[in-house]
Amino acid sequence: MTLRVHATLIAFGHPVPVSDLFGAKGRELLASLAVPEPWATSLATSLRMVDELEAEVDRCTADLQGAGADHPYVPLLMTVPGIAWVLGYTIAAEIGDIGRFGSPKKLAGYTGLCPLVRHSGRRDDRGPLAKNGPKYLRWALIEAATHAARHPAYRDKYEHTKRRLGRQRGSKVARVEVARELATAIWHMLTKNEPFAPGRPPVVPLVA
Repeated sequence: MTLRVHATLIAFGHPVPVSDLFGAKGRELLASLAVPEPWATSLATSLRMVDELEAEVDRCTADLQGAGADHPYVPLLMTVPGIAWVLGYTIAAEIGDIGRFGSPKKLAGYTGLCPLVRHSGRRDDRGPLAKNGPKYLRWALIEAATHAARHPAYRDKYEHTKRRLGRQRGSKVARVEVARELATAIWHMLTKNEPFAPGRPPVVPLVA
């Protein structure tokens, strides 16, 4: 639906000068635009569907907060760049007891965000991501990494990898690298019961 709204605006030459098209200012902008039929009706229908989905997300979030509001990991995880309540709860639920992981490397391996390594003689060939472990944990870390990539702790390395490998592949690989670094930071945080602090020992970059 959101793509349909943006496509309609582009089709009729309307720029989008606001960061959140579906926020208060974005809604004011949409209401002021002159879009002919049948696109005006399609636009209104898309906005109603966005509102219904946002209301459903709010209800699900409230249910989750009621079910896990006292989880001790969530407040710590919310100090990590890119992690708000929903991602924090998802990560906490998927990790379980951090004591199960004897090192940050073991937690990173559990996420499935490390590439498969094939040994051939003295060569180590790195393949696609292993993608073992909980898929929702991978999803949550990648989602967090998308936002954390703009944080000073990760921005320079993210941009360097993206430039080195090219825009299309580089951004994906760079996001995975940030996600692995978040997993490392999370291991230290939960093991020591401390909030996020930049400068955790970095993960050795692995090309995905």
